[in-house]
Amino acid sequence: MGGIVRAWVDGWVASRGAAPPVAEQWGFTVDVGLADHVTRHVFAATGDDVEEAAVRKVADGVTGSGVWLKVFAEASVVGPWLGAGWWVDPDPGFLMTVALADTGAESAAGARPLPDGYRLRTWSRGGVGHALVAAAGGSWAAHGHVAPTGATAVFDRIATAPGHRRQGLGRLIMRSLTELAVAQGAVTGVLAGTPDGRALYESLGWQVAAPLTSARFTAR
Repeated sequence: MGGIVRAWVDGWVASRGAAPPVAEQWGFTVDVGLADHVTRHVFAATGDDVEEAAVRKVADGVTGSGVWLKVFAEASVVGPWLGAGWWVDPDPGFLMTVALADTGAESAAGARPLPDGYRLRTWSRGGVGHALVAAAGGSWAAHGHVAPTGATAVFDRIATAPGHRRQGLGRLIMRSLTELAVAQGAVTGVLAGTPDGRALYESLGWQVAAPLTSARFTAR
């Protein structure tokens, strides 16, 4: 499972333009450089293999606001390990994977044509694939990124604008990104999903590999 976590870290870094990950005894440190997301610490272990002592040690060593922890365990387990000043995201996350050959078949089988008035554009830059659906007039309707890193591709920032949901745009974005990833030699997809996106991903053959808890340090 640690290989999937490392693949997710590498792809996320490529997608977001973050600093290369620094390997730690317990996982990885990534400098992001944003005011509310300066650095993130990602633990390599998942599920029952996550060590309380390691999480506590890293969390207790954080003193600056805007530092995040990514722990592949339930929030009900991780939350009590964190001291004062840690905000735990109430929405659960999910580390998900799929064989891209399977998700491509599932997506094509349930695909709907692009609705009238919308346009789709895909492109790659710096090794990262992008898919955009624009509505009539050019407003943003849906988008997503994919960052292939060898045999694995990380899907990231998959989103559909509220006023454009339930029209198959999310499925179209996923299919388009899958095509870009497969063209670069990727065979396995990895993503960090939200409750809103989980149903879409599972309908395309993705499976949950581990729960994901996100926490941000605010102040002591």
